[in-house]
Amino acid sequence: MYRTLEWLFAAILLLITVPIMAVIVVLIRLESRGNPILVQTRVGRHEKPFRLYKLRTMHQGTPVAGSHEVSAGYVTACGAWLRRTKVDELPQLWNVVLGQMRLVGPRPCLPTQSDVIAARRARSVFDVAPGITGAAQVSGIDMSRPEQLAAADADYIARRTALGDLALLWQTFTGRGRGDAIGSADR
Repeated sequence: MYRTLEWLFAAILLLITVPIMAVIVVLIRLESRGNPILVQTRVGRHEKPFRLYKLRTMHQGTPVAGSHEVSAGYVTACGAWLRRTKVDELPQLWNVVLGQMRLVGPRPCLPTQSDVIAARRARSVFDVAPGITGAAQVSGIDMSRPEQLAAADADYIARRTALGDLALLWQTFTGRGRGDAIGSADR
């Protein structure tokens, strides 16, 4: 029942936000070249790779790496706003509709983030589907701290409830959590 409600909510929210995303796609395209929708391989449930969709926040040609490993100089002006407001995550509603993600769960990592994968594997974090938002992110823990992230993810999984997920969604919507860190060096 919970998964059905989550699917229905994601589908409705996706339909509602398509016009907003269309305007943002135009703004992204006006600011920088390249596909305004970022499609990246991420590690999902049972370590199965899947294609994750996001609004692109960085310039074309940015290295494929964790956000904390990439220079802040790669982030576009529009991208900085999208990241701050978390609007860049809206296309992931499609991943929820496809059943690859949940609204709330451990944030999916890149296949190249072996330290994150190892820490999560040790704590059985990959037993659940990843989420658009999660307890670790709301708490300000990102992938630059793999052991702390995996511990927070495992704690979330052990205590997961529908009401808890609603609270995390609300906290995300109201701006709690900073998202993934961005490297500080210029590009």
